[in-house]
Amino acid sequence: MPKMKTNSAAKKRIRVTGTGKLMQAGSAMRHNLEHKSARKRRNLSHDQVLPTAQSKSMRKLLGR
Repeated sequence: MPKMKTNSAAKKRIRVTGTGKLMQAGSAMRHNLEHKSARKRRNLSHDQVLPTAQSKSMRKLLGR
């Protein structure tokens, strides 16, 4: 039986914390930042915890 390959796209976008949660970088921070408020930009810049329903399918892609 060959080894499972991790999905490269998922590997680049998601990281696993020490406690096992999956974190993703906030979207909507690439362009059009002028019309967004400073508060919104601050909140979007932080990493976010992936929802449990989504993290279940992402774990399979990461091979965990």
